[in-house]
Amino acid sequence: MGGTMDGTRQRRRGDTRQRIQDVALGLFAEQGYEKTSLREIAERLDVTKAALYYHFKTKEEILVSIFEDLTQPIEELIDWGRRQPHTLATKQEIIRRYAEILAGALPLFRFMHDNQATVRDLRIGESFKERIRGLRDVIIDPDADLVDQVRSVSAIFTLHAGISLLHDLEGDPEEKNEAVLEVATDLVTQAHRGAVGP
Repeated sequence: MGGTMDGTRQRRRGDTRQRIQDVALGLFAEQGYEKTSLREIAERLDVTKAALYYHFKTKEEILVSIFEDLTQPIEELIDWGRRQPHTLATKQEIIRRYAEILAGALPLFRFMHDNQATVRDLRIGESFKERIRGLRDVIIDPDADLVDQVRSVSAIFTLHAGISLLHDLEGDPEEKNEAVLEVATDLVTQAHRGAVGP
């Protein structure tokens, strides 16, 4: 019986943490990270600053927690990729899964794109670069020529461009996502063919 109670309490605390993250990210995106205070986050949540402080001591802690939670699937994808054979199917699956991860964390990635100076100053900028390097390492063939290595890396950045540069273009969002995924997949396919030869 005690286990159920603890589980309920844990879930409720997790929900509060999630609400804080969602509200904070909304405010960061709306008015900028620098201009957002913990007091404003607490007011938007309709909780006391002390209640907010129980979960997070600083707004940097909030942003880092959002980043870690939303980018954990990237770590898992890299680990999965390292255990797979270096086949075209694996690379295409990595691109497909990464596109899903980006779609699931859209507000964070848009925030990171729009606030690059802030992201660079905080430790999340370096953490994100490390994750992207890990992704790069599971998708490129080390023995491929430079052009094919660039194609593989470009596939990753094509997915990033879909988030940051294409969202305000005319067109159906679903069709744009499919087009971006198709181009990224084509890039890894070309790179793979180049690496294994004709």
